[in-house]
Amino acid sequence: MLHLSHITFANRWVLWLIPVVAILAIVWWYLRQRKQYPTLTFSDTSAFKGFQSPVKGVLKKYAPLLRILSLGFLLVALARPQSSYDESKSSTEGIDIVMAMDVSTSMLSQDFKPNRLEAAKSVALDFVEGRPHDRIGLVVFAGESFTQCPVTIDHVIVKNQLKDIKNGILEDGTAIGMGLSTAVQRLKDSESKTKVVILMTDGVNNRGIIDPRMAADIAVQFGVRCYTIGVGKNGQALTPVAMGPNGLIFDYAEVQIDEPLLRTIADKTGGKYYRSTDNKSLKEIFAQIDKLEKTKINVSAWTHKTEKFHLFALIAAALLLIEWVLRYTVLRSIP
Repeated sequence: MLHLSHITFANRWVLWLIPVVAILAIVWWYLRQRKQYPTLTFSDTSAFKGFQSPVKGVLKKYAPLLRILSLGFLLVALARPQSSYDESKSSTEGIDIVMAMDVSTSMLSQDFKPNRLEAAKSVALDFVEGRPHDRIGLVVFAGESFTQCPVTIDHVIVKNQLKDIKNGILEDGTAIGMGLSTAVQRLKDSESKTKVVILMTDGVNNRGIIDPRMAADIAVQFGVRCYTIGVGKNGQALTPVAMGPNGLIFDYAEVQIDEPLLRTIADKTGGKYYRSTDNKSLKEIFAQIDKLEKTKINVSAWTHKTEKFHLFALIAAALLLIEWVLRYTVLRSIP
């Protein structure tokens, strides 16, 4: 089946001949009819009432139109109609990303809704959803660190592991150096041209055997770029301060984030430091990182063409054949 929207013509100029030839052919047919069937004038035509032209006469009169139609289809065939469709092939140059997330008790502070940790998880889920071509992994840290999810293209696993992140799975504290070094460890053998760590914390480094600045130096050696995010409002926040018989006890406490350290890590590795003070700003930060680290997609496109003139040439030949058969059989005149 031919879809007109997919039809192109290799010799489009031939199409301009069709209306010209059609006009000339109709004029020829009209003059031919006048010559073969001259007009007779009668004073009274009542004798011809109820008279019907024989089928043979009608056929003989209009059979030449088959020749005209045949010529029209032949011109369309000469214009070389072609069906065409576009095809494209894309290849992606993905980015390897590890999100290192602080899960210390202070991440339960309620200056974010419902708290810092859940807000970070929610924004991170949206970030993963918008990076279909990238390999992503997860690292969590508090007083120590471990890999929550290795770097993978299977984002269903990443999102499920991200949802499972919670406070209390690690010894409490803030080991920024350990979190960063574990994230770099996940990326050091990657063959990707771009390797990124997004590190989120709300505190000051106070645990771990690896100094954060040393971890940044290691990241530089392996070509890993670090974006650091300080999570917490300015001033005081409702923060867990003790464990009571019915759970955590919250009270207002001063928000302390080692911004100079986080800025140093970002500057050393070619990344950027951000400060998030609420849910909205955290979402905006991830949107900025998303724009900065765009996956490269190379698209190769080409067009397939298939010749379709055969059909029009066949119709032209069939019409000409029908006209020829009628002329020498049914419409044949014997002198």
